[in-house]
Amino acid sequence: MLRCGSSPNAFSFPFALKSSASLPLPFSGQQLHCQVIKSGCSQEPFVLTSLISMYCKFSSLGNARKVFDENPISNQLTVCYNALISGYALNSRFFDVIALFCRMREMGVSVNSVTMLGLVPVFSEPGYISVGMCFHCCCVKLGLNLDFSVANCLVTMYVKCGAIEFGRNLFDEMPKKGLITWNAMISGYAQNGLAADVLELYRKMETAGVCPDAVTFVGVLSSCANLSAVSVGHEVEQRIESSRLGLNPFLNNALINMYARCGNLVKARAIFDGMPVKSVVSWTAIIGGYGMHGYGEIAVELFDEMIKSGIRPDGAAFVSVLCACSHAGLTEKGLEYFSEMKMKHRLQPGPEHYSCVVDLLGRAGRLNEALELIKSMQVKPDGAVWGALLGACKIHRNVEMAELAFERVIEFEPTNIGYYVLLSNIYSEAENLEGVLKVRVMMRERKLKKDPGFSYVEYKGRVHLFLAGDRSHPQKKEIYRMVDELEALVKKLAGCKDNEERRNKEALIGMGVHSEKLAIVFGLLNSEPGTEIVVIKNLRMCDDCHLFFKGVSKIVTRQLVVRDATRFHHFRDGHCSCKDYW
Repeated sequence: MLRCGSSPNAFSFPFALKSSASLPLPFSGQQLHCQVIKSGCSQEPFVLTSLISMYCKFSSLGNARKVFDENPISNQLTVCYNALISGYALNSRFFDVIALFCRMREMGVSVNSVTMLGLVPVFSEPGYISVGMCFHCCCVKLGLNLDFSVANCLVTMYVKCGAIEFGRNLFDEMPKKGLITWNAMISGYAQNGLAADVLELYRKMETAGVCPDAVTFVGVLSSCANLSAVSVGHEVEQRIESSRLGLNPFLNNALINMYARCGNLVKARAIFDGMPVKSVVSWTAIIGGYGMHGYGEIAVELFDEMIKSGIRPDGAAFVSVLCACSHAGLTEKGLEYFSEMKMKHRLQPGPEHYSCVVDLLGRAGRLNEALELIKSMQVKPDGAVWGALLGACKIHRNVEMAELAFERVIEFEPTNIGYYVLLSNIYSEAENLEGVLKVRVMMRERKLKKDPGFSYVEYKGRVHLFLAGDRSHPQKKEIYRMVDELEALVKKLAGCKDNEERRNKEALIGMGVHSEKLAIVFGLLNSEPGTEIVVIKNLRMCDDCHLFFKGVSKIVTRQLVVRDATRFHHFRDGHCSCKDYW
């Protein structure tokens, strides 16, 4: 255009400036800025806005502010304020955003929906929720909360801040809900671990006639994985195929994760093998799946295969393979990977990697080495690191080190009831009644209550939930009769304590029959002989139930699968996939 002798004008420059920002080409952007000044277009609103946006995208906020301050008309134009506010937001300049908005109000410049769409996302972190609420009030006063895009933005802000109830109230009040609105709420529930709410909202979305997209399906599949709702997950997979989204890598990764965490590794592997292009996320999902099921050797093979294929492992991939080594007892291999992470791949281990290695050493009985590793950490150990050491102390009954780990872990997570229960169990196994009482007093003073143990099994599309000692199920008589019969048979096989003695002991400590026993017996009563039964439990499986399941799998000659708080256990013919190493 310049060679032909044509002069650029206020309509030409914005496109060229936006292109420089997108590429990005800072030097070309500065040259174009010179051309703007020479051509006398620097006072044009669209050109001004494009210049400010361009410099913000270059992270050259000083130049963006100069362009804004040096042009007298900028102080009177909403579009210029919007451009600079969006630029500050893009670069996480929290205080600059607020200061500029206040100046905008002082100057009497009108605020519109674009202003709020630039402002609100800055406050999408828990620490900024109160400021975000102030801007929500501002939207209401200015009538901008009725704008569809602003309302969606506010819902997203609340759920990202963890203020789910505020987000849901706003969602329910919206007269019009588009796909983005539903996705914002579904993703918010999923990110905050509220899987049951995700599925409930997904059903409402279907009833409302809103067609889901890939973003919806990712949120729903992650929730199916958390709840082990395999029937819903399978239904979603069919919807994905009918929507022609089968080649979407994000959805395939979510499907791999869902099927692996629902106990169907064969299906997860089939999806993985069918992917034409596998990212590090895909490899991490399948490696984590095999690790969770106790197949550490396969997980290690896959990790090595990933590296040979030219994919560089990231921090998440190392967490998956280290966990797999820990669950399978591959101590030396895990330590080798931890060393390679630092030396070969130049990745700095975080607390999550150290907690895996502490768990790895701890399970192997190398408690002193685990403690020395924590002391030598280059980052500050968090609750998960000390929690891993505490868990290892439970396995190897080391009371002294357990007390040290407990003191440290409650500094980070003083309300995590699991750690108090763990220490109480360590004292109980050591027959230290004084220690048990001390923990109970501590829990009472801090008003902490133990989470009830529950298990559930899916049958004919319906979830059947059982609590410890539950007697509310319609089939309670048949269930308890079969529990007694199986316990008697398991006793003969493994030489367990007398049923009555065990039942009395459980009743004394307020547990009753553990929930996983009730769930598996319900499955046995209602399923066809030879079919696999999958039980999901919210807590770690105890030694007694583990022994019971091994015996039952031999008696009924079928595979029983339990997913507890940490991993999967596959019971068949009197053996468990964990090889009693969990």
